[in-house]
Amino acid sequence: HDVTIFEAFHKTGGVMVYGIPEFRIPKVIVQKEIDILAKMGVKIICNFIVGRTRTIEQLLKKDGFDAAYIGVGAGLPRFMGIEGESLIGVYSANEYLTRANLMKAYDFGSGADTPIALSRKVAVMGGGNVAMDSARTALRLGAEKVYLVYRRTEKEMPARIEEVHHAQEEGIEFHILQSPKRIIGDRNSRVIAIECLKYRLGEPDDSGRRRPIPIEGSEFRIDVDTCIIAIGNIANPLIRQT
Repeated sequence: HDVTIFEAFHKTGGVMVYGIPEFRIPKVIVQKEIDILAKMGVKIICNFIVGRTRTIEQLLKKDGFDAAYIGVGAGLPRFMGIEGESLIGVYSANEYLTRANLMKAYDFGSGADTPIALSRKVAVMGGGNVAMDSARTALRLGAEKVYLVYRRTEKEMPARIEEVHHAQEEGIEFHILQSPKRIIGDRNSRVIAIECLKYRLGEPDDSGRRRPIPIEGSEFRIDVDTCIIAIGNIANPLIRQT
């Protein structure tokens, strides 16, 4: 078969390009893999959103394709559903890493289209590999202090052990058994702090990890100007809906 890849972004590579930082996977390595595919005859079309530019049905019935393989992954970020998530300075990890990796927000002098405002104090919510990537990226973008806030203990973190160690070695401050209750903004709707609640661990839940139980009356505040939500993704329903 002739093979065509439809890419939603303006650059090919998927998560390896826009999600995983340069310090973990150099973009030159990813580009070599893409070049190999091109030499094999694979056609790559960028800025093409399947489900919007063309539907699966149109591709199969009108555009002459024999089959369609959907390999989009889980790209729709989850949020916490707490007060203040719409404030200026709150990012999903997807948006934050995409701006930094794909749109070169770290290169402020080059005319990048969507730079990230410089942060002094950053709170990253989550305990997975994406949370570690976000925290370490924030340091590289000039943050003075980066806090990683996670409602279980380090033992329950889904991130790889080496990623946790790298983050700690670089100075990320871990706030375990804690989780934001709300994000606080100023009169201009900009983030100025998070109000957290302390937790203790109960019995294991369906994931096999011990369930975090909030401790009543344990609220406290951490002053930050940026929040990054890195608590996972779900599948985008766009293709299914069309």
